Amino acid sequence: MVFPTLDFVLFFTAVLGLNLVLFAWNGWRKGMLLAASYWFYAAWDVRFLALMTGVIVLAWLGGLPGRRKATALRALCIAGLLGCLAFFKYFNFFLLSFSNLLGDAGLSRDFSWAQVVLPVGISFYVFQGISYIVDCARGDCAERRNPFDVALYVSFFPQLVAGPIVRAADFLPQLDRPERPDAAMRGMAVALILAGMVKKLVIANYIAVLLVDPAYTDPASQAAPQALAAMLGYAVQIYCDFSGYSDIAIGVALLLGYRFNANFNQPYRAASFREFWQRWHISLSTWIRDYLYIPLGGSKGGKGRQAVTLLVVMGLAGLWHGAAWTFVLWGLAHGALVAVERLTGQHRATRARGLRIAVVFALVTLLWLPFRAHDMDQVGQMLAALTRPASDYAVPLHGFALLLIAAGLALNALPLRWFTRSGQALARVAPEVQALALAAGLVLCFAMAQEGVAPFIYFQF
Repeated sequence: MVFPTLDFVLFFTAVLGLNLVLFAWNGWRKGMLLAASYWFYAAWDVRFLALMTGVIVLAWLGGLPGRRKATALRALCIAGLLGCLAFFKYFNFFLLSFSNLLGDAGLSRDFSWAQVVLPVGISFYVFQGISYIVDCARGDCAERRNPFDVALYVSFFPQLVAGPIVRAADFLPQLDRPERPDAAMRGMAVALILAGMVKKLVIANYIAVLLVDPAYTDPASQAAPQALAAMLGYAVQIYCDFSGYSDIAIGVALLLGYRFNANFNQPYRAASFREFWQRWHISLSTWIRDYLYIPLGGSKGGKGRQAVTLLVVMGLAGLWHGAAWTFVLWGLAHGALVAVERLTGQHRATRARGLRIAVVFALVTLLWLPFRAHDMDQVGQMLAALTRPASDYAVPLHGFALLLIAAGLALNALPLRWFTRSGQALARVAPEVQALALAAGLVLCFAMAQEGVAPFIYFQF
């Protein structure tokens, strides 16, 4: 079940109605939301409900005991969660590597029968399970004797399959003190949902179909203008696709009475790579900082040690996105650039901000190339296309796609107060008008969208 579909609209309308009816009975309300979350995940693949339940049980067990006697059990539960993630995300990668080794030795074997299916959203709900265990160990949130509270936290459907990654310390207290959505929350929710729909259905999908996918499908037919436009287009596509999902998730949660932290903050306005990661996928970057980078030493020690820690952490961040050398290269390159900034002090520079924004954006766009490419051969083919002169045989550029690229970049340049004011304006009208505005906006978005809905990019992670 995907957000920008009629199925989800009908599903969420029913959940929203039940949420309002049951608001005075918090226990029943939480039970309904848990059942709805399981229904939502079952719509993807009912087989993986058992897997998600297993993740929930490990998280609950890891956070259950008192802190003095629980170190071994917590470590065991975290190891179990990481092992589960590693198996489903990396088993096929190691199987393929082993098959290639056998092939090189003249012992080719077909192991396609042993491949495993990657459960949608596993990276996100496993990280939330780890967050719960660690937050309990640190005393940042209270341990839950009731496993259903942990189950709702891990499986809550707005953020289940592609984030944002919600901290246990932020979400669980909201289960105890539910907040009835007021006019301000509803107004901002409508603004967020419609903004996310436009980003996904209009900008991201059209750029993908008209520009990015054709270029990466056949790099050999591309000339420099097409390859450059495709790379720039993907920078806009992935931003609008993922931030659009986050906007919708945050808006849906707001309508149910839960607040999520922002996941994007105009990342292409960053003047350094450190700042980029403070603006891009904020829930992941802060998770990596708090649960991985700082425990590994963080900013302690000399600059050399800090640089090594950054490379390790960002390499793992790249590997988190997928079992491929392209993702490792992407993560290591970002880690190296952040490390160079720290070693030279450039992340603190205040002069020539406009020039530094342009340089960071250009390098970020270049590094999206291995992120998007299927393998290193495709990376090389796209780079070769950048050196190929314009040709009549190249795929023609679509003016509409270029216009959408400009629109996507404008979203990173417009003052945020403009968007905030739209939410405030919606907060001043009656609930019936808010509902009508949301319905009309959804109908318009669906009317403008292409037939069918492409999956969100981060569903594969």
